[in-house]
Amino acid sequence: MSSVLKGIAASSGIAIAKAYRLVEPDLSFEQTKVEDAGQEVQRFQEALQTSKNELEVIRDRAKVELGEDKAAIFEAHLLVLSDPELVSPIEEKINQEQVNAEAALKETADMFVTMFEQMDNEYMKERAADIRDVTKRVLSHLLGVKVLNPSMISEEVVVIAEDLTPSDTAQLNREFVKGFTTNIGGRTSHSAIMARSMEIPAVVGTKEATETIENGDIIIVDGLNGEVHINPSDDMIRKYEEEAAGFADQKAEWAKLVDEKTVTAEGRHVELAANIGTPKDLEGVANNGGEGIGLYRTEFLYMGRTELPSEDEQFESYKAVLEGMKDKPVVVRTLDIGGDKELPYLNLPEEMNPFLGFRAIRLCLEQTDLFRTQLRALLRASSYGNLKIMFPMISTLGEFREAKSLLLKVKDELAHEGIEVSDSIEIGIMVEIPSTAVMADQFAKEVDFFSIGTNDLIQYTMAADRMNERVSYLYQPYNPAILRLIKMVIDASHKEGKWTGMCGEMAGDEIAIPILLGLGLDEFSMSATSILPARTQIKQLSDDKMKTLAEHVLTLSTNEEVIEAVKKEINL
Repeated sequence: MSSVLKGIAASSGIAIAKAYRLVEPDLSFEQTKVEDAGQEVQRFQEALQTSKNELEVIRDRAKVELGEDKAAIFEAHLLVLSDPELVSPIEEKINQEQVNAEAALKETADMFVTMFEQMDNEYMKERAADIRDVTKRVLSHLLGVKVLNPSMISEEVVVIAEDLTPSDTAQLNREFVKGFTTNIGGRTSHSAIMARSMEIPAVVGTKEATETIENGDIIIVDGLNGEVHINPSDDMIRKYEEEAAGFADQKAEWAKLVDEKTVTAEGRHVELAANIGTPKDLEGVANNGGEGIGLYRTEFLYMGRTELPSEDEQFESYKAVLEGMKDKPVVVRTLDIGGDKELPYLNLPEEMNPFLGFRAIRLCLEQTDLFRTQLRALLRASSYGNLKIMFPMISTLGEFREAKSLLLKVKDELAHEGIEVSDSIEIGIMVEIPSTAVMADQFAKEVDFFSIGTNDLIQYTMAADRMNERVSYLYQPYNPAILRLIKMVIDASHKEGKWTGMCGEMAGDEIAIPILLGLGLDEFSMSATSILPARTQIKQLSDDKMKTLAEHVLTLSTNEEVIEAVKKEINL
């Protein structure tokens, strides 16, 4: 029976493939007495061996596809499963208490997890996470429940999930994952942003994808209109295959501009840059004609692993991006963890409101060893390209001065060690907090550039969590309040001879682009797939007309009035 779900079009394109449900399995069970303890021990040993075999395959594949560091996670899991300190007490409990293997496994594992988590030693705390992961795998085999691993998908699928964490999304193999759909999320959720950087169609916020879609269902993800079709008719599939072909033709037209500069109708150049998460994204930047990197989200280096990346590991990643961009500008954002991006191995306390809590620069200025390691790696890499560094979540001048001071100290240390560091690194900030936008005239005297992070600036200005669908109507990028803040930032930077970019999703939005052009934005940074459509649009826009349009929309009262005015002006 075919049906359709409505959601939010998060990444353009059309995908047609079988459903792959990436949902947490039900591992509930009841403790029972067993008559044959020997047979129960054997059942446990078989589940253990199956888990080992599975992990060896995952480890070997991870080595090839994800690198040695990701493979080390599974190596650690294999060591846990071979540890007699864990295995023997489970077998003894089965023999002595005659309980089922599930109960013996969980009780023993919980004891070790609690014990390790209470230790001060970071290494032992990490072992607790390993025990939790591997016992879940063994338990699933005892219960006959399949454990899913997104990195192991080996056929063309559409992934169905409640949500996708950044580390889940980073593990998806774009060769096989043709698209995804989630119950929750919006255009600016991290899963949506990653989908755009991976160039796979996505529809988020469907509310009921996991309830209505079964494994193996044929799914059409319409990332152009925000629809998900479940078990569509043959006619519907043919219609969408034609639409997919039409979209491919449109992309081919855009591709003709891949080597051109981005200029307005009068010939004024503006920079179109890309937002990336890993060095692997460089291919997409090159294929889409990116003139630079406007945002390198370094937190993806820290995710999906059990420990902090080393200085050398970070250096190699930053160097790869700088060399890959061949002296084009690369703006690297320092670690932005917190909010919806967690690092379990940092053991940060849970917060009532993490988006307003201990995150980004606040975390780095307290945990300076972590920050210093990243700054050393960045500065060491700086001689390999055109590096610009920006600090996220800056809300006061004091925070910027403290962060810059630490960076300069690290630079001096490296000079004393005889390590070459570029002398032309620009140091800027993300403008994502209203207090910073309001004080932009003061910040502009001390920073080299601004990059406006509209995803957060909008949620903080409107006091509306961008992950909360019940207040999603307040995510209003064209609200005159937002536009006025953006104008303040651009004007303040230009007055001091500095430049302003934008790395929020708004930078690639066809309604926003004419306004931002009129306000004088210097650099537009977006998902790589948005660059060529944006370049096509900008070529047709007149500077003088867009300036007049921007002045007009700043006098309007609502988000809707602004949309109407832009559509009328540029015939959308």
